Amino acid sequence: MKRGIKLWGRTLLATVVVAVCLCATGATDPGARFDDLGHKMMCTCGCNQVLLECNHVGCTVSGGMRDELTRAIAGGQNDSLILQSFVQEYGATVLAAPTTHGLDLLAWIMPFAVSLLALGGTIYLVRHWARQQPAPTQARTPEEAQALETMRARIRRETGTREDGQG
Repeated sequence: MKRGIKLWGRTLLATVVVAVCLCATGATDPGARFDDLGHKMMCTCGCNQVLLECNHVGCTVSGGMRDELTRAIAGGQNDSLILQSFVQEYGATVLAAPTTHGLDLLAWIMPFAVSLLALGGTIYLVRHWARQQPAPTQARTPEEAQALETMRARIRRETGTREDGQG
């Protein structure tokens, strides 16, 4: 029984490994690769849209870039090689998202770092303000207590509220 479970577990593991390897190497259908890669690139006509979604009327750039992408996929190049060839031809602005290497890594890290810094600063500022507030004081003399109670009664009378806070 244990042998059957081990065999089943190994078979499942092998299947998962093969599936991951096939997806990682881009061994999917060309249409899906075209769609995936086309959404990772920007059209360089100046419309600031993703390559496959460029609806710029009369765009002379997107058609050529799409054809080039189709030829690269049909030529059997892997995804990273295709993206690198586009970067070499059109520059780094052709990528829809920055890479995760070198200084481009800052483009991924900085929004989170700034948000955490702002949250920490806000917490510090609120706590600092809370410490600066004077503690509420109670009336110390009977005259002050009487004046305070007279004022509260007047406020209740003028606003029409009862002493228990109900209207």
